[in-house]
Amino acid sequence: MYLFLFFSIKLLSMKFEHKIIWITGASSGIGKALAIELSKMNVKLILSSRNETELQKVKIECANSHNIRIIALDLEKYHELPSKVEEAIALFGKIDILFNNGGISQRSKAIDTSIEVDKKIMAINYFGTVALSKALLPHFIKQNSGQFVVITSVVGKVATPVRSSYSASKHALHGFFDSLRAETYQYNIKVTLALPGYVKTNISMNALTGDGAAQNKMDIATNNGLSPEYFVKALLKAVKKEKNEIYIAGFREKSAIYLKRFFPNILAKIIRKMAVT
Repeated sequence: MYLFLFFSIKLLSMKFEHKIIWITGASSGIGKALAIELSKMNVKLILSSRNETELQKVKIECANSHNIRIIALDLEKYHELPSKVEEAIALFGKIDILFNNGGISQRSKAIDTSIEVDKKIMAINYFGTVALSKALLPHFIKQNSGQFVVITSVVGKVATPVRSSYSASKHALHGFFDSLRAETYQYNIKVTLALPGYVKTNISMNALTGDGAAQNKMDIATNNGLSPEYFVKALLKAVKKEKNEIYIAGFREKSAIYLKRFFPNILAKIIRKMAVT
């Protein structure tokens, strides 16, 4: 058993060996767990988020910190991202994998949500992620290789109450990156969409309410979700296999995806009965 685990970890590590990997949203949650796990392998990492102080703390927690660089960026300021891509490429000479993990959630009914909040969520989750990826795309095409890993959400398939704009932003990412995958196949560029269900992070604490204030409350379902470490191990296996799409979630969330596909009317009735606060 232990021998099998050892060789599984070794094979996974070999896939990423000598890769230069960029992670957004790396200051906490999934991004932090991803940085810590990848740092144990023979890779070079670039960690990004708005909070440079927290990124420095993550770097300290990582192994092989001499192979880690930090670039602070704000996805909402997506017009600034092309220069961040130039900065990132200059650090190690190339980028092999971009983990698009940065984003923000929502906890408010559509009728109570300011259009400014809708715009902010789309700016961060969709336009920021797309702008960063499009700015990196010529580099991937030139080197005839690269992989975009996009952390979306189960609500990118199954919209639920009090997450209208968040769900819309994740649906939009699916549309964009599914199209991009087809467009860039000839350049050996891979796109992996990873759909988490509930993961125990601060996503619900930081989620925006209708007026733009943070919720500052942990959802029960989020608190009972998968650990970021478990999620990351499953994610890296999917990235290694270059899967197009992977669902990393509990039974209930995965079931909702299949109900949406095969029994949409049943799912609609279930969702109507969900708590909306």
